[in-house]
Amino acid sequence: MEISKTYSFDSAHLLPKVPCEHKCRRLHGHTYRVTVFVKGEVNPEYGWVEDFGNISKIMKPLIDDELDHRYLNDIPGLENPTAENICIWIWNKVKPKLPKLSKVRIEETCTSACEYSG
Repeated sequence: MEISKTYSFDSAHLLPKVPCEHKCRRLHGHTYRVTVFVKGEVNPEYGWVEDFGNISKIMKPLIDDELDHRYLNDIPGLENPTAENICIWIWNKVKPKLPKLSKVRIEETCTSACEYSG
């Protein structure tokens, strides 16, 4: 069984490694949506794979304190904050605290997303 929980945050960034004329080289922002997926057996006592509240205890501080209303390029490990690199960064922060994490999905826009499974 796999469950998911979705969060959103607003951040600014630019992509320093793309050509100068590329629009993403300029400072811009997104309302990102990040979804974390947790996979495992349903606990017969509680009837869930993981308590959604426990997922939020891990995710909310990460979102609120480190990502929301930040300039992503200033965050160590996100100097080149592509959707792919943000997915990996979130995975590396969350996986040690949430061993059943199976996937991270980040959406920059309603049509552009990335998924990472470790």
